[in-house]
Amino acid sequence: MASALTQRTHRFAAIFLNIKQNKIFETIVVAVILFSALMIGAKTYNIPSQLLTVIVWLDYGITIFFLIEISIRFFAETNKLNFFKSGWNIFDTIIVVISLIPIEDSELALVGRLVRIFRVLRMVSVIPELRTLLNSLLRALPQLGYVALLMFIIVYIYAAVGTTFFASVNETLWGDIAVSMLTLFRVMTFEDWTDVMYETMEFYPFSWAFYISFIFLNAFAFLNMLIGIVVNVMEKENAEQWQQEHAGEPTIQDLSRQLDELKQLIESKR
Repeated sequence: MASALTQRTHRFAAIFLNIKQNKIFETIVVAVILFSALMIGAKTYNIPSQLLTVIVWLDYGITIFFLIEISIRFFAETNKLNFFKSGWNIFDTIIVVISLIPIEDSELALVGRLVRIFRVLRMVSVIPELRTLLNSLLRALPQLGYVALLMFIIVYIYAAVGTTFFASVNETLWGDIAVSMLTLFRVMTFEDWTDVMYETMEFYPFSWAFYISFIFLNAFAFLNMLIGIVVNVMEKENAEQWQQEHAGEPTIQDLSRQLDELKQLIESKR
């Protein structure tokens, strides 16, 4: 009896799994998410009340569609607890559940609007490539934090030097260390940084070395370091994902070892 029930459960889950993995279904989900994002943007314009009513009803339809879609993903799991082991599944469930609560005309209307905005993030949970990119970024955060700390130290030192020498030139830009750090951030983003440099060069002709060295360290060296960390983590993430997808399949080392064993067996029979 228990075996028959288990078989029915597996067949039931297999039906929903086929729907979930169907490319047409995935495309429809992505299209609905994009359409939902367009409707959010449309609400920011002054549109006729009739069209606004249509958008509201379409929003209800999108919410129902998302409920059906999350239900399909839930029932596709043979072990339903596995569904909640994914943080993205939990995020999607919370977004859908809150969207079902009628809070548009209450004090929590702002929350409802924010939730509908965050529905666009469901694109990440639907498209595996976006999920890999975001996971790589999150995994790289600890290493990025150390680079950011080093950048802060360098900016702080340069800001202290800039305040010491250039406060008399332009107090608005170099009056204290906090303002100097903002000025250096402007220099780092190349926002009219030459105007800042030429102003100080009228009093300190060699101050160009201050800006060039700062730009080289922060805009070039540290930026490339940040990019390198993200790319390295992304490569590891892709490698781990490939190993999970091809778990149990023979690797090149396994095939090479089997070939060597076959050669030894042939030579022993000779």
